Amino acid sequence: MRRASSLPLPVPHASGDLKAWATIKSLLPYVWRWHGRVALALICLVGAKVANVGVPIVFKHVVDALNLSKGQAVIVVPAAILLAYGALRFATSTFTELREILFARVTQQAVRSITLEVFQHLHALSLRFHLERQTGGLTRDIERGTRSIGSLISYAIYSILPIIVEIALVLGVLIKNYDISFALITVATLTVYVFFTVRVTNWRTSLRRQANELDSAANARAIDSLINYETVKYFNNEGYETRRYDEQLGAWMNAQIRNQYSLSGLNIGQAFIIACGVTAMMWRAAAGVAAGHMTLGDIVLVNAFLIQLYIPLNFLGVLYREIRQALTDIERMFNLLRTEREVQDAPDAVDLPPGPVGLRFENVSFAYDPRRPVLNDISIDISPGHTVAVVGHSGAGKSTLSRLLFRFYDVTGGAIKLNGIDLRQLKQASLRRAVGIVPQDTVLFNDSILHNIRYGRPEANHDEVIAAARAAQLHDFILSLPDGYETKVGERGLKLSGGEKQRVAIARTLLKDPPILIFDEATSALDSKTEKAIQSQLEAAAKGRTALIIAHRLSTVMNADEIVVIEAGRIIERGSHAALLAKDGSYAQMWALQLQEESLVD
Repeated sequence: MRRASSLPLPVPHASGDLKAWATIKSLLPYVWRWHGRVALALICLVGAKVANVGVPIVFKHVVDALNLSKGQAVIVVPAAILLAYGALRFATSTFTELREILFARVTQQAVRSITLEVFQHLHALSLRFHLERQTGGLTRDIERGTRSIGSLISYAIYSILPIIVEIALVLGVLIKNYDISFALITVATLTVYVFFTVRVTNWRTSLRRQANELDSAANARAIDSLINYETVKYFNNEGYETRRYDEQLGAWMNAQIRNQYSLSGLNIGQAFIIACGVTAMMWRAAAGVAAGHMTLGDIVLVNAFLIQLYIPLNFLGVLYREIRQALTDIERMFNLLRTEREVQDAPDAVDLPPGPVGLRFENVSFAYDPRRPVLNDISIDISPGHTVAVVGHSGAGKSTLSRLLFRFYDVTGGAIKLNGIDLRQLKQASLRRAVGIVPQDTVLFNDSILHNIRYGRPEANHDEVIAAARAAQLHDFILSLPDGYETKVGERGLKLSGGEKQRVAIARTLLKDPPILIFDEATSALDSKTEKAIQSQLEAAAKGRTALIIAHRLSTVMNADEIVVIEAGRIIERGSHAALLAKDGSYAQMWALQLQEESLVD
């Protein structure tokens, strides 16, 4: 698929009309990539409208010819004209369908390109952005915006031009063949109609935006409640969640009702304007026939033109409303595209060279919020093939280290280096290829076990997936399932136990085969028996790799080459397991406390 250039975005603080034009302008590059098809479609458009305007003219001659009483003329002349009438009718439909065929690919490819750009941009945004947004509202905005982009392109480029061409042709015929008053009445009706439609629709836009916001909020609340299904059940809060959702639905319903009232008022006003214009035109035509300036065929022609003008005029009102509504819908999605990437590749970023990787946290400091530091002057050095563990109480800042290593955020002080290269000078794709993680909360895709393991390296063949599953002690379990590797794991992997999900996470990471491994509280959610079974697999996976273990349970880090104790974002102790116990400091106290807790459990 050919790629379009980056989307030229509307100016964020421009007025409503300027933003509307900027949005339309931003779509043109995606359409103009198919300029050959667009040109042919425009030729078909003009051909269809010329044929359509020619139909009433031919019909006028049919009526005038039938009004004659000269023998053969009654038969021969109408027969020839009727053939032309039929040909024009057929040409109108044919050119219209050809236009549809030519423009279909243009619209769909433009929608595809823009949708893909939004998707890529969302994945490029920082973790901070995604943590601050509700997934339900975000997906609803994207869904509406994507749908509206197709409508906007179709309406703005595909439908407005036919209306303009037809009105121009009709006005040209009226000015050339009849009294100027016919054209003036037509122009006046069109002007009043457009002015009224624009003013009222602009007022309705705020109502539409409010309804959309309430719709997104209601959808986000419902999804959030369903995602937390078990928590709702734990606290017996189904009624509470229903009431909260109903409150949101009630607000959305009221907004929709106000929206419908305003739409009905707009339709009534448009119908009144059209009725006045039609009445004035027919009055002038009737007066012309009575005075002998116009024939019976002329009044038929004017009446047919009235009908043909009424249809595009009426559609113009619907069209403008739909365009304004589409602009309102995609405004939120354009806001997503305007969101700056917090973490970007440097212009001179390089790929990480292949081979073993040494990792160093060099005087690293970081804060999610400047008012609340998380890490202060952290220095950790992990040589290739060695394992370092970071331990500490909850909230000490341990897991932040893994997020910084993946460059979900940039450090606010110091540097993280891989083989001596600051990771900010590395391409993010190269960096993340080199790092694998077994997280505390393993989230799986609602797909097969095979898909979830292969996600570590999508191009891996079946034998490589099997080998990774065997290494994670998962293969025999999978074969015991009725559907084997094709077994669906359910939403977020809920059909699997904690230990099974962790084994999938290990297999996935082993398949990725990165030189750096992170185990972020990888066994904290498991019972002691399952933890011991998983622990041996983690240690086997770490052999020969640079490994960072982030743990709360000290029994999982005893064999690390070095253990670093963090408290309140600072390193307070470091050394081997035996050395730290000999110091009788914070680590020794934590160790004694955990031994006591385990003895109570036993």
